[in-house]
Amino acid sequence: MSDLPDLNDDANQPLARPANTSAYLKTLNETQLQAVETIDGPVLVLAGAGTGKTRVLTTRLAHILLQGHARHWEILAVTFTNKAASEMKNRVASLLGIAGEGGWVGTFHAIGARILRSHAECVGLKSNFTILDADDQVRLIKQLLENHDIDEKKFPPRALNGIIQRWKDKGLTPETVSDAEGTTAGGGGALGLYAEYQQRLRDINAADFGDLLLHCLTLFKDEPEILKKYQAQFKYLLVDEYQDTNVAQYLWLRLLAQGHKNICCVGDDDQSIYSWRGAEVENILRFEKDFENATVVRLERNYRSTPHILAAASGLIDHNEGRLGKTLWTDINGGDKVRVVGVWDGEEEARVTGDEIESLHAKRQNLNQIAVLVRAGFQTREFEERLITLGVPYRVIGGPRFYERQEIRDAIAYFRITAQPEDDLAFERIVNLPKRGLGPATLQTIHRLARAERIPMAVAARRLTETDEIKPKAKATLAGLLDDFERWRDEMGSMHHPELAEKILNECGYIAMWQTSTALEAPGRLDNVRELLVALEDFENFQNFLEHVSLVMENDDSTVTDKVNLMTLHGAKGLEFDSVFLAGWEEGLFPHPRTLDDSGLAGLEEERRLAYVGLTRAKKMATISFAANRRIHGKWQSAVPSRFIDELPQDHIDIRSKPGLYGGRQTFDRPSSGFGERQATFRGTHGQGADHGNIQGADHGNIQGADHGNIQGADHGTNEPSLQTGQRIFHQKFGYGKILSTDGGKLEIAFEKAGNKKVMASFVEAV
Repeated sequence: MSDLPDLNDDANQPLARPANTSAYLKTLNETQLQAVETIDGPVLVLAGAGTGKTRVLTTRLAHILLQGHARHWEILAVTFTNKAASEMKNRVASLLGIAGEGGWVGTFHAIGARILRSHAECVGLKSNFTILDADDQVRLIKQLLENHDIDEKKFPPRALNGIIQRWKDKGLTPETVSDAEGTTAGGGGALGLYAEYQQRLRDINAADFGDLLLHCLTLFKDEPEILKKYQAQFKYLLVDEYQDTNVAQYLWLRLLAQGHKNICCVGDDDQSIYSWRGAEVENILRFEKDFENATVVRLERNYRSTPHILAAASGLIDHNEGRLGKTLWTDINGGDKVRVVGVWDGEEEARVTGDEIESLHAKRQNLNQIAVLVRAGFQTREFEERLITLGVPYRVIGGPRFYERQEIRDAIAYFRITAQPEDDLAFERIVNLPKRGLGPATLQTIHRLARAERIPMAVAARRLTETDEIKPKAKATLAGLLDDFERWRDEMGSMHHPELAEKILNECGYIAMWQTSTALEAPGRLDNVRELLVALEDFENFQNFLEHVSLVMENDDSTVTDKVNLMTLHGAKGLEFDSVFLAGWEEGLFPHPRTLDDSGLAGLEEERRLAYVGLTRAKKMATISFAANRRIHGKWQSAVPSRFIDELPQDHIDIRSKPGLYGGRQTFDRPSSGFGERQATFRGTHGQGADHGNIQGADHGNIQGADHGNIQGADHGTNEPSLQTGQRIFHQKFGYGKILSTDGGKLEIAFEKAGNKKVMASFVEAV
């Protein structure tokens, strides 16, 4: 059953009210009050970040009840999470002074399940139907494939399930999927499987999460009297986070709202960042077209952030064309400008961020109020390593810590068994990963022999390849794997360990497993594995690395509650912190190239909304950082700052970059204070730095430096004028090379060892 409470039977009982029914309105500002008191007709509340959205939504619900416009069971309020639904119930109960009044408040899925259980027979189910989770869905699809002798490798069950769930998010039954989509999705086999999958669900009296709304749509379409019943019952509809609705949710709401037409949707088009899981920003953008005579209320007064943070965020999001438009403001005084910090590479980015976090903590700022936000999960590793080195406790929000992630544990298990053949736990974890057809029977046989003779599982497995205890196919597969481990072990002495690690993961098929997977999380998992290969570069050998991992895993003190928060930008939505560090704002990382490739301009606008969400998490301090060089997928890449940095309004940002790293449109003067380093004065792309900004200069910017290359500048800080195509140069990271082409402050260079690279001219020395 759903988690919603039953309706009250005593409908004739008078509604209890606080003595002063208007007291709860006095805490609202003018626009919040308008959103609460505009009761009749369609209302869209555009609630910017930190503008009191939850207060408006709950107060509006309480106001409708207190003024006698409707009773609990005549109001439908839908949210996206159980936490939000619970919070709404508790707040309304507090305003009413009554405990236990629930009504129809819950998530889309919970409300859908509640309606469906009352009319299950109309869609071929019984009222006690089971709701399958994702794992059960995949298992059911596997069964269907086995029934037809279809190879799972050719048609991965998880990928097929993803296709089916996307169709359900769009409100499509097997009969309404277009011919074009049906003949291409899943190699043309997904549509037939979808129909069989739905029939199988009915046979076992089950539904998946997508069905909870899809079946409701079918119910409302095929049984108009049932639809009319709910349209008449729900006098008022309240919808939270409307910008995150998918097509099925949108259609469901529109049908229910056609009765009394009193629908209030609260959301922020500037925070629509979940298209990858079906959210349609167009739902909120076309609200006024969908509902005639709609009232639009803009909540723009922000109670969270300082003026500079809000102005920077507003200036950035204003570059989006697909938005309804609003400008956040605050009466909070003071606050620093948004800092934009340019560093040499990702390691330095983590170092200066860690130093600044220590500085904030020394000034008595709670670590709980500090967050590091990244675009991709693999970026957390360098920050985790740095915080561990500093002894600063941290947590990863929305997922495990880097070395606790499934794909990292899998890869490390391969390294462990290569370095230490007796490691039974590692052997057992990966002996059939990727799947090699070594089933439970084979593993039980290996276990039995290992226990009987008190030998490692790998030794037992080798002995079994020489006997007939296991089937010939499994025996051949096992022998091949053991041979691979011996070969990799022999190469440990002659091959650089990061290269060997990559070879192991490629030859065992683990990399290919994630490359061919169409699961939503597959690209991120692959990025994490590649980041693991980068991490190996910092250690002398496998043994040192594995020892480091063991110490890191042991370094989590669960008794400490005050911790720095590490998370992705997607995971940060809805949260707020005093100090926020926004890392990796570079082209090729943010905006994310995969999003741009898949969705073009729409993808770019969603990435910009993601940047806006990140900025508006900050209450007192926001720091954006970018690196001129970064190792991505194990390869060094020179980078230019993200276009989003150029889109920030100049008056509200403070550039704190080493000379030559930022070639933006603005002219910057020396900032008033440093970011863990001494800073340099620079203008545009001119100037060269060294030793992280410890610079001696004369003659309008003639700069000498060291550390990242002994560089000498010329008048006005310009680069060596003699740098030209064909010239031999030296680069601190990539070594010697020859210039292939020049483009302003950027050079394309053929390095003798690193291959062709694009680098900043500021970090090149003529030789």
